[in-house]
Amino acid sequence: MRTLQLPTGGEMPVLGLGTWRMGENAGHRAAEAKAVREAIALGYRLIDTAEMYGEGGAETVVGQAIAEALRAGDARREELFVVSKVYPHNASRRGTRDACERSLKRLGLDAIDLYLLHWRGNHPLRETVAAMQSLVADGRIGHWGVSNFDTDDMEELMQAVGDGPGCAANQVYLSLGERGPEFSLLPWQRERGMPLMAYSPIDQGALAEDDGLSELAGRLGVTAAQLALAAVVARPGVAAIPKAVRSAHLKENLAAADLQLDAATLAELDRLHPPPRRKTPLAMI
Repeated sequence: MRTLQLPTGGEMPVLGLGTWRMGENAGHRAAEAKAVREAIALGYRLIDTAEMYGEGGAETVVGQAIAEALRAGDARREELFVVSKVYPHNASRRGTRDACERSLKRLGLDAIDLYLLHWRGNHPLRETVAAMQSLVADGRIGHWGVSNFDTDDMEELMQAVGDGPGCAANQVYLSLGERGPEFSLLPWQRERGMPLMAYSPIDQGALAEDDGLSELAGRLGVTAAQLALAAVVARPGVAAIPKAVRSAHLKENLAAADLQLDAATLAELDRLHPPPRRKTPLAMI
């Protein structure tokens, strides 16, 4: 698995597993934990979750799967890169720490590798940043970052960082169907060596049914979903975290990270789903 360097040191896989909508139904949690466990066994090392997902239910699912995988020897803890997020309304200086401790308990971990502010709220960024930097200093998180921040938000965030560890990553909605971040946000992050994490990189499965992608993917011997995912991680500085629970989809997504797209294929993708020609508001799901 290729990795991306973090500006704060260390590295992150270019492909991971998203867990949005997991943990919402207690009756489904065993099957969801089994899917996360299978992902780890297959070779996934980046797992993304949030306290918002299932109001902590997804973190519980992930924690169960990780514990089982570690006991079985499917992976070592240091090989895994676990990401979680704090609700904006919890992101005061004290609230961020308290939320992190609750997440750690649900995950069954001593530290979260990357902890993100899920989106901007009413708490001053300086308070949230100070809390994040304190958590890094105490070893409760390895790195901190943000999600759903546009270019102007990132500029403002930089003013709040001060002398402590800086923002390691920004997670936003990016796909062939939603390429807005490519206009200004992605170049801004590339200049600073800061990975962009793409959520919903297959448009919640919609691109799997795209006729143009399906025709092109057929010629390449892959699925439309694989092609859509490969197109996202082919962009320098971009990682992707598609959600999957079915074994076939887990395997397809993992294989997509190894696809090599030539110039002609990339040009055809641009024709099917053109890149942005102007700045547009950051899309959110």
